[in-house]
Amino acid sequence: MAKNKTYHVRVLKMGQCDVPGPEIYWMSHWDTWETLYFWMVVIQARGFTAVINTGPPADLTELNHFWLEFAGERCQMIRQESERPANALQNIGVDPAEVDYVFLSPLQGYATANVPLFRNATVCISRRGWIEDFHAPLLEMHVSRRIRIPNDVVEYLCITAPEKVRLLPDEETEIVPGIRTFWAGVHHRSSMAVCVDTPRGRVVASDCLFNYENVEQNAPLGIAESLEECIHSYDRIRKAGSILLPLYDPDVLKRHPSGKIA
Repeated sequence: MAKNKTYHVRVLKMGQCDVPGPEIYWMSHWDTWETLYFWMVVIQARGFTAVINTGPPADLTELNHFWLEFAGERCQMIRQESERPANALQNIGVDPAEVDYVFLSPLQGYATANVPLFRNATVCISRRGWIEDFHAPLLEMHVSRRIRIPNDVVEYLCITAPEKVRLLPDEETEIVPGIRTFWAGVHHRSSMAVCVDTPRGRVVASDCLFNYENVEQNAPLGIAESLEECIHSYDRIRKAGSILLPLYDPDVLKRHPSGKIA
């Protein structure tokens, strides 16, 4: 367990897709398409490893069929073999079986599909999201449960290893020294912010923003469930840390060319 807040943070690409501009920018960018990169975030210290999100399913057929119906042929997940989670982690010398914590934000298949790969990890999920995005949605969900949490992942979390699940409250929670979370909402009921203390400052990673502009220019997320949550969470994120890490922005590599955030 890390005790001295010397975490190092890097990103691994799990795939990419193009989406209509208004998915990222609320009531704007009607005639544009934007590229998203799906990042797995790897957090490491001596004798400790955590990841944020586990990458999309091995078979992308069902996910891409849903996205095709949602936004057309251009909206499709594309993935290289090197971007499959086991391959990407192996490339940086990380064994999934030695990962201590997995953070899921949000509960969608591109984040949840490979949870069983991390068989010794504690799986951290927003308690509110676990209820409202899975067990008891307040409204009918526009995405089927199977696409949000694949069957084998449900079986793992609920039957095989329920003791591995740690449900997190909304307010800021220290997971281990130097790593904290708080509920963010905006994108999904299960969307969180993960704050990591590093030698360069505090990194704040979340899916409640898709790119830097959402927070830095106060441009609300297009595919948002609540504009009120946008205002509150973006303000909180600006105050929470000095290094912003959107979980889908290709420009992460422009600001951090090696993929090493801190």
